[in-house]
Amino acid sequence: MTLKKKQFSDDEIPLFDNAVLYKRGEFWQMRMWLPNEHKYARFSLKTRSKSTAIDKAESHYYELKVMEKQGKSYFSITTKMGVEMFLEYKKKEIGTHIVVGRYKTISTHLNHWLNFIGKDVKLKELERTDCEDYGYKRTKTKKNIKISQTTVENEQSTINAMIAWLHKHKETNIDGFDFKKLKRIDKGLDENRRATFTDDEVRDISNELDKYIDEAEKQIDESGNLIKAITGYYLMISLLSGLRRGEQLQLRWKDITEFEHNVGGKDGVDFNLVRITVRAETSKVLKTRRFVIKDLDYFDRLFKLQYKRFADEYEGEDKKAKFANSLIFRLNGESCITPRSIGYHFDKIIELAEIKHTENRDLVPYSFRHYFITKRVNSNLPPAAVAEMCGTSISQIEKTYYHTTEAKMISNALADYEYKDGMLIPK
Repeated sequence: MTLKKKQFSDDEIPLFDNAVLYKRGEFWQMRMWLPNEHKYARFSLKTRSKSTAIDKAESHYYELKVMEKQGKSYFSITTKMGVEMFLEYKKKEIGTHIVVGRYKTISTHLNHWLNFIGKDVKLKELERTDCEDYGYKRTKTKKNIKISQTTVENEQSTINAMIAWLHKHKETNIDGFDFKKLKRIDKGLDENRRATFTDDEVRDISNELDKYIDEAEKQIDESGNLIKAITGYYLMISLLSGLRRGEQLQLRWKDITEFEHNVGGKDGVDFNLVRITVRAETSKVLKTRRFVIKDLDYFDRLFKLQYKRFADEYEGEDKKAKFANSLIFRLNGESCITPRSIGYHFDKIIELAEIKHTENRDLVPYSFRHYFITKRVNSNLPPAAVAEMCGTSISQIEKTYYHTTEAKMISNALADYEYKDGMLIPK
């Protein structure tokens, strides 16, 4: 579109056929009509000099013309707005393609990216090379917090999924970043295996958890003891079930049924068999699964604690039905213990159990799941059975825990030996 205006004042200078320079106060400005976007691009030329203003304006003009020929647009939303758009889209997928926990993880990943790239950067100014140093910067945090390579790789995958989606919606000129390849992890090395525990450590942790829960329940009405007891049960059941945090926190009493009572154990200790149902809407993979675990009365004891509290709070005739639908690890109403509480009490237990070398082992509550899976793999369960029980894929089991499978193969080949805590021991 050519300039409609034909007469110009001394403070106005036409530039080619669709741009004009003009003064605002003492400084020169420029505006140029962008026919494909039906908007004016406006620039402050930041100069009082007429000749300098013309030079700068011509530079802007040619730059915009090149973008136009390449099919690129000038106007762009910011990175922060792009993240908000993508999260709004992912929010609509909750319950059909993803669970709430996955949505929160995506949000966390993208917030880390915003901290790296900047919140006010225009999406259409991004280049494929802008995140080459993302992995390095993420692992060199100011607070010296250790970030695993797997975490960084997962974040990079989320970021590129968002960029591809924004590109599809014409908000970016690129469809992804060329992240610098991270050094391949040798998962056969001890230091690169999933952070987990030895059998002896789990025995010590279990003993401390028993004492921890008992101490809290003796004076349950004292400040902090209710959350201490419930979180203690949470950690013990996590150790017994290998559930993901999101799955476990969303368990309701209707999801738990006693499969068999007082089963005689090899060591003379009776246990119950409990069937757990992980509902599709709470599972990371959006698929219902059921599995049976050994329980040394922890579910039964927690049931008694929670039902007494519920009965005191609720007076309706349908009390049992309401309780069946309540959260197992609830504190009040529909609120349950928080991830922060879980982390706090986990650290306390690790300290009480005198677990060694914690500073180098990256031990977290999720390590209980790693231990659970490792034990099943080393118990000669087929990867398919372990994957089904834990709600993951066979390839994930083999990729992440293959070193334990290898250990079992050696143990089976050398019948006079057995594996204990990763070491080959003569029988």
